[in-house]
Amino acid sequence: MQYDYSKNKDEHPEPIKAEVKGLIPEWLQGTLIRNGPGLFSLGETKYNHWFDGMALLHSFTFRKGEVTYRSKYLRGDTYNSNMQANRIVVSEMGTMAYPDPCKNIFSKVITFLSHTIPDFTDNCANNIIKYGNDYHATSETNYIRKIDPVTLETQDKVDYLKYLPVSIVASHTHYDKEGNSYSMGTCIAEKGKSKYMLFKVPGGSRPDGSPPLKSAEAVCTLPCRSLLTPSYYHSFGMTDNYFVFIEQPLKLDILRMATAYLRRVSWASCMKFHPEDSTLIHLIDRKTKKEVGIKFYTGAMAVYHQVNAFEDDGHVVFDVICYDDNSLYEMFYLDKLNEQMGANTVYCKPKCKRFVMPLSDMGETGENLVKLKYTTASAVKEKDGKILCQGEVLCDGTELPRINYNFNGKKYRYSYMCRVDISPVANTIVKFDAETKQQIEWTGGDGFASEPVFIPRPGATDEDDGVVLTSIINAKPVQGGFLLVLDAKSFKEIARACIDVDFHMDMHGYFIPDSSSSSYL
Repeated sequence: MQYDYSKNKDEHPEPIKAEVKGLIPEWLQGTLIRNGPGLFSLGETKYNHWFDGMALLHSFTFRKGEVTYRSKYLRGDTYNSNMQANRIVVSEMGTMAYPDPCKNIFSKVITFLSHTIPDFTDNCANNIIKYGNDYHATSETNYIRKIDPVTLETQDKVDYLKYLPVSIVASHTHYDKEGNSYSMGTCIAEKGKSKYMLFKVPGGSRPDGSPPLKSAEAVCTLPCRSLLTPSYYHSFGMTDNYFVFIEQPLKLDILRMATAYLRRVSWASCMKFHPEDSTLIHLIDRKTKKEVGIKFYTGAMAVYHQVNAFEDDGHVVFDVICYDDNSLYEMFYLDKLNEQMGANTVYCKPKCKRFVMPLSDMGETGENLVKLKYTTASAVKEKDGKILCQGEVLCDGTELPRINYNFNGKKYRYSYMCRVDISPVANTIVKFDAETKQQIEWTGGDGFASEPVFIPRPGATDEDDGVVLTSIINAKPVQGGFLLVLDAKSFKEIARACIDVDFHMDMHGYFIPDSSSSSYL
């Protein structure tokens, strides 16, 4: 059983009514939008890396126990240029585009200049985020695309650089109870310095109808530990009073990226993991907008997804999915994906780790400053005053974590993840209890599971009172896929919405509740 990652998928822009088996709760009203690559070859050209494929949005809309489905390619400038040329003409992270050999010398010069000072792609194939009242498809460049959450039509192209000096922006955004959004980007050699910037986008609409980013404000900046090799990051943590940022030794070499086109290599080849370097853990006080004075660090690791962060009795607890290196990215090159299920495959299995940062460094050299009784994570004070953090392994072989977002930044118990024990492809999803370490599984048999999304029941008080949604790709495409609905408490199936469509493997998504329902993510 193996998923064909390189297969181009069809879009279905008109709504399709699903065949519902079981009973979908009446309170579940809204739309789940998910995003991921769906097209991998154009004409005689093809992408090298799965992450590079053209963004294909799809949605599941819940109304009174019924489900409708639709999907549509994101029609950004990248998509339109590629389609017009019937070849890949815009470079992606893992695929460098070169001009058609038949093109004239002027076209080749223009292509060269556009890669020396790169204008990045607007193929936003990773996630769906909300700024103000607008929804956007996003990846990690300075471009995002506004979308219509009902029809999935592509709307305005938004350039972060018009509002903030950030060339690279994390795929994952945080939200507070007032509807404000918090994101993080990298300023490369801005005024001679490279730095990370946390910024806030106020909730609601602007009176003049202009993009929400026009009201964006920098919360704080942190200097990169090296000017021209900033850390790569995909997400960050947020508690009631702190932001948590991991500056990992997975670095982008900016000078090598600037010359990549000339050297006929991809931008991704300029991202290197440095196992000899430590991983810095930054705590930023949301009130003072400055980093706390204590310096935390741990061993070399690669982190893509955080689970949650919270404060407890003078500590900040941060749960993340971490790897020993960045081989995960390497595994998603399309020529390797067909081999990864083989007996000789070397797979760096992820671990869900808990790190604890004490908010006071009062103590003796060599003392473990963590005083929480429920964790074995340590934070040892060293001679130079720095704090060496060692994480507690909560579980392993899990990825794509989601929680009840009402508990984001607060002490929590439950997370919902994909089981990726033997490969990054999941056919099992897991409910994990961080308190008891108990795991409950749902296994899809001949199918592949996407990131599980928790939706709380309106008015619920229990953390796991709600449903978990995940799309299941049938290993036999002729049978179509289905959206699975699990009761979050028991983790048992209560319904599935079957759709006669060959689903694509997606990455992340966002649930938009009906305006008549309670607001939840």
